[in-house]
Amino acid sequence: MTPSPEMQALLDEIRAEVRETRLYTGRAALSERVLQAFAEVPRHAFLTDVLRPAAYANRPLPIGHEQTISQPYIVALMTDLLDLEPDDIVLEVGTGSGYQAALLAKLVKQVYSLEIVAALAETARERLHRLGYGNVEVHQDDGHAGWPEHAPFDAVIVTAAAPDIPPALIEQLKPGGRLLIPVGDRYSGQDLLLIEKDRHGRVRRNSVLPVIFVPLTGAEPTRRPP
Repeated sequence: MTPSPEMQALLDEIRAEVRETRLYTGRAALSERVLQAFAEVPRHAFLTDVLRPAAYANRPLPIGHEQTISQPYIVALMTDLLDLEPDDIVLEVGTGSGYQAALLAKLVKQVYSLEIVAALAETARERLHRLGYGNVEVHQDDGHAGWPEHAPFDAVIVTAAAPDIPPALIEQLKPGGRLLIPVGDRYSGQDLLLIEKDRHGRVRRNSVLPVIFVPLTGAEPTRRPP
């Protein structure tokens, strides 16, 4: 499928930004598999009519309830950093509009997605079903606890910033798995962390690059300044 001119321009911009940030991320290019999946997911379908003209701008956009659909570069980079395989089972914390889940669905066997805001969970569930993403299951719940009924996961992706990594998400990660999560707050700064669990269950964390995400709400509220 040939990308639309708007999508092609966005892909070119993402490729350029990936090259520019390679010293942070360690990646000078994204996999063609990720880029092809990205080109096939219509970002405009995950936005309200009023925001659709801005759908292929490389920036985050509001989706209501003080939440956003993330910048396309960040979505593509985080997806690539997970090193996904076709048979993987992935947990997403923070469904939002459902856009990230749709991209993951193109790349893996099954996506389980948690969203704490009931209205967003319901809308994303209906949207993903209508668009034909049958391998995504959306549940309204607090993402700090993960989804133990479907664990362990080959990969976990968190699309909101937490003060620290929720222990349950590490516990539910398979040996050999990868977890991506923004950690920190808007006042002291946030870092995108890549957590890798080896086959012995040992965990290594690496900072990828500075980011700005909305806070992860729920059982462990984001720290606020005094």
